[in-house]
Amino acid sequence: MTYPTNKVADLQYWLVQKGANIKIDGVGGPKTRQAIFDVFRNLRATRIAHAERLKLAARTGATLRQISAVSAVEAPRGGWDKTGMLTALYERHYGWRRWRVRIPLLSNPKPGGYTIDADRDGMNDSWEKVADAACRFGAEAFECASWGKFQIMGAWWEKLGYKSVLDFVYELSRSEYAHYDAFVRYLEEFNLVKAFRQVSSNPADNEELAEGYNGRNFRKYEYHIKIAREMQR
Repeated sequence: MTYPTNKVADLQYWLVQKGANIKIDGVGGPKTRQAIFDVFRNLRATRIAHAERLKLAARTGATLRQISAVSAVEAPRGGWDKTGMLTALYERHYGWRRWRVRIPLLSNPKPGGYTIDADRDGMNDSWEKVADAACRFGAEAFECASWGKFQIMGAWWEKLGYKSVLDFVYELSRSEYAHYDAFVRYLEEFNLVKAFRQVSSNPADNEELAEGYNGRNFRKYEYHIKIAREMQR
């Protein structure tokens, strides 16, 4: 089933600008879906240089150890999977807020629905969900997932100073530096720089950052404790 909409046409236009060979017809069919994977896949992403990490740490007044600890907790598998796709986690309740159309795995008022696809190196199926939603609703689908090493929601693209959500995700797909830069932008935008600077091996010191970054349920998932453990390594 296809979903002809202007939003899909806008997505197709953006994909064509990035080299995709598809028609701009507003129909989210198999070719558009495949083009999403082809455009965002990157098996040769550049790693962040030590000097770049030092510069970003200095920008927040924090240390490399603190940045590394938070990164290890937020994306223990790194910024990309083995197929060259960005680490992602699709949040179906974000889709519900935008579209108010109940599609169990794509648009649902109840959070969850995370699954593991063993055929894709044990990674979750979030990219498939993003592509399926994008073929129905366009670029807004990318706002409904968290991306990269620091798992930043696509919904924050504008606040963080990116041209569009597609440009935000694409920039992350190109280099590891972009992940760290996006993280620092997030800390600055949401007044979490001070909380970040106080991260330590004491879980209590990490509560402010954990709540500001992961939400009120941070205790349930023990983010403050996990960060403390990483600081001890």
